[in-house]
Amino acid sequence: MIEEFIKKLPKAELHLHIEGSLEPELLFKLADRNQVDLPFSSVEEVREAYEFSDLQSFLDIYYAGAGVLLETEDFFDLTWAYLERVNDENVKHVEIFFDPQTHTDRGVPMRKVITGIHKALEQAKQQFGMTSYLILCFLRHLSEEAAMETLQQALLFREWIEGVGLDSSEDGFPPKIFERVFAKASEEGLRKVAHAGEEGPAEYIWQALDLLGVSRIDHGVKCTEDEKLMERLLKEKVPLTVCPLSNTKLRVFEKMEDHNLKEMLNAGLCVTINSDDPAYFGAYINDNFLVTQRALNLSLKDVTEIAKNSFRASFLPQDSIDYHLSCIEEYVATQNE
Repeated sequence: MIEEFIKKLPKAELHLHIEGSLEPELLFKLADRNQVDLPFSSVEEVREAYEFSDLQSFLDIYYAGAGVLLETEDFFDLTWAYLERVNDENVKHVEIFFDPQTHTDRGVPMRKVITGIHKALEQAKQQFGMTSYLILCFLRHLSEEAAMETLQQALLFREWIEGVGLDSSEDGFPPKIFERVFAKASEEGLRKVAHAGEEGPAEYIWQALDLLGVSRIDHGVKCTEDEKLMERLLKEKVPLTVCPLSNTKLRVFEKMEDHNLKEMLNAGLCVTINSDDPAYFGAYINDNFLVTQRALNLSLKDVTEIAKNSFRASFLPQDSIDYHLSCIEEYVATQNE
């Protein structure tokens, strides 16, 4: 019952790293196409390597896997595979992160990266009616100067980019390092989000809000450690793009039953469920919904509210948000008949 309800429930995904959707089968296909040597001999060996002790152990494999992405066609294939998958999961809108520095530092031009992704997003709009926005993320383990240079390169493709974000290794790399870069992005009219409060402390969430001026927090699960922060998030209706299975895979929580998503939801926060890096964590958005629902005993009302939050938290215009909320209401009504 609940599985079928979640499967058909209209939803948006707001926290998805497109490089993190690189499935092992596509990894080998692109490696063969581009004549890139892999440290793995089979798909099974790759999947066995997807046991992580923390965020950094995941990132090491994540960046190695990205090495097969070289041409515009590769970025199109990567993005299209994800979009086809989530279309089957009734995702109506996506806001996709991409990490240009992961590629430009390997000599892959920004143009190839963004053109391939954009082409797939446009095709999904035409073929599925799926809307999308693209969010450029800066790698926080690299310098502020490198981030600023990346932003300048990306502005050549300004019409394809909706916003900027901040990801990669959080511990030891506070948001305040990137204050000037985000100020420049704001001058260019770009929306702003940031990973904060995943492995890093609640203080990083404060910095993301006060110094970077973000309108949405990615992860943010450490917020429950700070009562004043919780009050602020509630008062200002700051959305949190939570990734439950990612949090357990990377040992932010030892098991799903320990996750604080329901605590945040019960506090009235605008919580959403997302897949983060689905190929590496073995679960796309519907499985994240389902596993979280079972572990935390979420009600149908809870699940519905989280789906509604995914549109409320999006960068869609209000009329589009209202349309999707009405679609959810209609769907729920049919299930109660």
